[in-house]
Amino acid sequence: MKTIRRILFAIRKPESARQPGLSKAIQVARAFGARLELFHAMHVPKFDEFALLQDDTVDRLRERVEEHARIPLTRMCARAHKHGVQAEYFVEWDYPPHEAILRRATAIGADLIIAECHKGGRTRPWLIHLTDWELLRTSTLPVLLFKNDKPYHRPLTLAAVDPARAHTKPRALDASIVDGAREFSKALRGALHMGHANYPTIVGLPHALSSNDWKWKTLSYDELKEQEREAFEAFRVEMKVMRTRAHLVTGNPATEIPRLARDLGAQIVVMGALSRSGLMRVLIGNTAERVLGELPCDVLVMKPRATKTRIATASRGMRVTQSALPLVA
Repeated sequence: MKTIRRILFAIRKPESARQPGLSKAIQVARAFGARLELFHAMHVPKFDEFALLQDDTVDRLRERVEEHARIPLTRMCARAHKHGVQAEYFVEWDYPPHEAILRRATAIGADLIIAECHKGGRTRPWLIHLTDWELLRTSTLPVLLFKNDKPYHRPLTLAAVDPARAHTKPRALDASIVDGAREFSKALRGALHMGHANYPTIVGLPHALSSNDWKWKTLSYDELKEQEREAFEAFRVEMKVMRTRAHLVTGNPATEIPRLARDLGAQIVVMGALSRSGLMRVLIGNTAERVLGELPCDVLVMKPRATKTRIATASRGMRVTQSALPLVA
């Protein structure tokens, strides 16, 4: 994982009196000795009537809205300064929010993006907000999603890996996951643990087998599980993780990784994410989304090093939409 020197913290509602993630963002920045930027993207559309106003009227409106966001951000920066963190803020008209965040992170050369996770609904709490999911899917940078406002205190950081390369995940990504977990546990003076859900499926057959090797057809489920266990142990040795801090559980990762995190009392889970298309994206995305939604703690999501973003580089500016027409009796 690249050394963290600059962090972008996305602020959804600067006007809100309660900013539960700010203290943790400051804590992370201080632990890494990193600069912190508080960023707010103004993405709420304005009605098209504004286009009919005089230029100076539109400019005054724009300035008034921007100033309304700057005032609380100034106070937040002052709070960070009191804790010895170099902090600044930036307000910009841009949309959609996840693209605006990525554009700003690229512009300032950020090494990490921090955002607060939207909470799901009461009936389906595991369904994370579209903005969160799109941010994770399109970001080339590590993204730390805050799921609660509890300060870190020597946090247990769990690296969720898949050394058998289920879902055809690049092997280097697992190494990045462990490296990222190690960096966070070191900076925050916590403990590094590593976990894997042993769940052989036809999608997760050993990637080492060539397309002409059909030996896997004769392997039993128990034999496939043993192959995954051996791969996990070999990876543990390679990554120099203590045996007592390596956890192999059996079952679907969508349920077993969150259960393991709860049992260990993890405060951060580090996992990988891929951006795919078609049916494979649906299968992988659903599992990752369920894991993210079920986890009770913060999540650090890593991407393969070769990941490239496909969003526009230029800011979209103010969004103008048609106003709702009044009902006619």
